[in-house]
Amino acid sequence: MKFPFYSSKESKPDYPPTSPPEKLFPQPTTTTNDHQHHQGQEELSSTSEETIPSCPPNTTPQKLLLRIDLHVIPFLCILYLLAFLDRVNISNANVLGLSEELGLERIEYNSALVIFFVPYILLEIPSNILLKKFKPHIWLSLNMFLFGFVTIMQGLVQNYSGLLTTRFFLGVFESGMFPGCFYLIGMWYRRHEAQKRYTFFFSSTTLAGAFGGLLAAAIGKMSGLRGYAGWRWIFILEGALTVAVSFIFFFCIPSFPEEAAWLSPDEKAYVAARLRMDQGRSAAERKITLRDVQRVFKDYKVIVAGFMYFGLIVPAYSYAYFAPGIIQSYGYDPIQTQLHSVPPWAAAFAWAMLLATISDATKHRFGFAVLSICVGITGFGILITVHDNQPLQYAALFLVTMGTYGAMPIIVCWFNMNLGGHHRRSVGSAWQVSFGNIGGIIAVFAFLPEDAPKYVTGYSICIAFTILSILSCIVYGWACWSQNRQRERIGMGDEGLTEGEKTELGDMSPTYRYLL
Repeated sequence: MKFPFYSSKESKPDYPPTSPPEKLFPQPTTTTNDHQHHQGQEELSSTSEETIPSCPPNTTPQKLLLRIDLHVIPFLCILYLLAFLDRVNISNANVLGLSEELGLERIEYNSALVIFFVPYILLEIPSNILLKKFKPHIWLSLNMFLFGFVTIMQGLVQNYSGLLTTRFFLGVFESGMFPGCFYLIGMWYRRHEAQKRYTFFFSSTTLAGAFGGLLAAAIGKMSGLRGYAGWRWIFILEGALTVAVSFIFFFCIPSFPEEAAWLSPDEKAYVAARLRMDQGRSAAERKITLRDVQRVFKDYKVIVAGFMYFGLIVPAYSYAYFAPGIIQSYGYDPIQTQLHSVPPWAAAFAWAMLLATISDATKHRFGFAVLSICVGITGFGILITVHDNQPLQYAALFLVTMGTYGAMPIIVCWFNMNLGGHHRRSVGSAWQVSFGNIGGIIAVFAFLPEDAPKYVTGYSICIAFTILSILSCIVYGWACWSQNRQRERIGMGDEGLTEGEKTELGDMSPTYRYLL
């Protein structure tokens, strides 16, 4: 069995790996003196090729990487699929009569959406720190149980206040899922291996959208069973599924490589050594301090990376929360609306995996992120100008979904895997996601009932923020290229640094080279 992102080529040793092709940012030339200090695009200064042990004789690098894939990726994908499903299934429930039964007026539905983001944004960095303290399998499975339980309760609410309360606590318990899973993947894979794995994980959101539409179409037919409306059954059944899976995942969610029971001591040593090229010291060795957090935010690239993601969250959540309503405005009944919401999500999954495969093969991120964002802008451009051609409008939804959800995993992976050292990666990845999710607040108020069915204001806002994302990508890409060039030109080495100092520097090490 092989995952679609698995390739035997990835098992070949490549220390030091070659620099990625750079078509949009020229690669600086390297002099003879500079070259002796340059450890390669993938290498951190704390480890050299000579220190990497041979692969244990009982396996091969290819087989070991496949084992890691089988033990890490499927469980994190299912976890986040259920988290995203429980988060956005309110849009499917609304099509089946949630607002009417609860008597929601004007923008109360939008307010119920936005209350989720308040704790979700504020608690992501603390949650990532607690993930390391309590171990991933404990922290993630516990939160999974809790947000599943809250989802069940959401199906039993009787008024607007109850809906607000459940949405708030849903945000509390889901806050650590996305950055925690991304951080954990980063602790298992080297940078040139990561994009396809990140994308496959991230694309569980598109699978959740497709699966949610199909499931809502089926559950909608249960309306009236035991006196509950169809929209209530969506929350009850999907929440119950999450709770059941959380018990299984307590034993299945992977921890850090040093703690994996399914690896032999020799295999742990080999995996830790190959990862040290990116992370430096092992993820389990040192606690994150306030000083670590402060140091991360002194790097302006970290701030810019937050805006890259922020600009895409607005269109992403706009589609996730309002697409069923937009599709219903084309004249479909509730069940047909749910079914027509599936194909755009499926297309987004295929597009994202295609981009990830090529991106990993070329070891390049910037161009593919901008390309995908431009696809999304094209879709919004059609929606904002065409109002009397239903097939074209529906086709534009494909472009919007493909462009937005194709670029997001590239942007997050690009930044996350450019962060060297576990403390910089833990804090930086949580920052990018938490700050970016402020865009969710903007998204839910961009599409107001009085703007239906054309939603010119909402589509215009989405275009503006996707342009912001492109500009941020340009600034971040230039910053990485500029620092690579500066380090090449100065030719600084790490001879005067201790092993601890090399590790603490992470990607700020003079021998570190950013992926572009």
